[in-house]
Amino acid sequence: MPAVTTPVVTAASHTVDPMAQVSDKLREWLKSRKIDEVEALVPDMTGNARGKIIPAYRFLKGEGVRLPEAVFMQTVTGDWPAEDVYEMLVHPSDRDLFLRADPATACMVPWVDEPTAQIIHDCVNAEGEFHGLAPRTVLRRVIERYRQDGLDPVIAPEVEFYLVEKNTNADNPLRPPVGRSGRPERARQSFSIDAVNEFDPLFEEMYDFAEAMELDLDTLIHESGAAQMEVNFEHAGAMSRADQVFLFKRLMREVAMRNDVFATFLAKPMENEPGSSMHIHQSVHEVKTGKNIFADGDDSEMNEAFRHFIGGLQRYTPAAMIFYGPYVNSYRRFAYGDVAPTNVHWGIDNRTAGLRVPISSPENRRIECRFAGSDVNPYLAIAAALASGYLGMKEQIEPSAPTDQNAREMEHTLPHTMEEALICLEQEPAFREMMGEDLCTGYAAIKRQEYETFFRVISSWEREYLLLNV
Repeated sequence: MPAVTTPVVTAASHTVDPMAQVSDKLREWLKSRKIDEVEALVPDMTGNARGKIIPAYRFLKGEGVRLPEAVFMQTVTGDWPAEDVYEMLVHPSDRDLFLRADPATACMVPWVDEPTAQIIHDCVNAEGEFHGLAPRTVLRRVIERYRQDGLDPVIAPEVEFYLVEKNTNADNPLRPPVGRSGRPERARQSFSIDAVNEFDPLFEEMYDFAEAMELDLDTLIHESGAAQMEVNFEHAGAMSRADQVFLFKRLMREVAMRNDVFATFLAKPMENEPGSSMHIHQSVHEVKTGKNIFADGDDSEMNEAFRHFIGGLQRYTPAAMIFYGPYVNSYRRFAYGDVAPTNVHWGIDNRTAGLRVPISSPENRRIECRFAGSDVNPYLAIAAALASGYLGMKEQIEPSAPTDQNAREMEHTLPHTMEEALICLEQEPAFREMMGEDLCTGYAAIKRQEYETFFRVISSWEREYLLLNV
């Protein structure tokens, strides 16, 4: 059996008491709202919620919540990756992880009758070190690299999703739902107010729940697909935005089901409709002054830090693609006439490029990374984007010249498949070190297992065209 490594973040600032009590701040928050139950949430590798539901009185005793270490090695289908990797990253005893509540994430669960709280938790081992396979730890370690340089990354995600008819038979294609007019969408309704209003009760409930959860939603728009929507978040710290995307996905699925439809964050849910993305707006600020380091008072010139950040995104995006496109379906966004970027060109206010610089004042200067699908784990995708930009600044990577042409008509240089993306990840040691070597090893093993599971399924296309013709 291979030697068991301990995938942890070992910096002193990342050590906490594994048996820490509930903080006074969190205790007061729970009592003031007369909370009956607590949902202790842990984002898993897919970006979905694992954890436990605990009576509030038990939670307040501070006896701790635990989960098995293997929770971070499970695939989206509930399987496990190759045994050699599993045994290398998970202790043979499948020991406990200790869950540590983050008081800043506490919010209500507005769709239940009894007063219930949901709280995102970090995972630490018995020595009090943040566990290196936890997606929150991955983002934490990238943020820590910035903090060591006196910097703080600021993020604003834009998340697209589709509303679809309830689909209980996986063999049936997805279809747009019927709105208040009694008719489903047929033609493209980009930015249509009336098309959004087709689902007024649903979105009113979405905003009510988001307000109850104190999510910083900015705008809601109708995207170009049939019943495809986009929600934008306000700019804030990277961990806060990842937490809010994680919570919003959970909220949106619940609201949709309460309104007798599904909300899906599948990257390419319908054959003839555009894919869904999660665009990541990024800037970097000085911790002490709050100044945007991409701004130097000149409206026309891109400063050194800004250029190098873009250069890093261009250099390391192929390695980051497996975090931007985590499933077989993800790569359907990047082919066959979709609107997703297919290369690492950048441009000023150029939506055809994978890296877009919106027109803004110098103090609001930022880069929009347009590669990630809406199916991503937000912690890992944001960490990958920030890691790429950070390496660009450290290695002083100069970007290519900006383009004002249609970048989608240029060469396709991004990985076409999961397998290609995994190879790109293996070839970039600096990027792997930023994300965590054990995380990259475990994540790649999970993705390979998911691909093998997918490849065993015989599709309707094969039955349609190959059954009697080969």
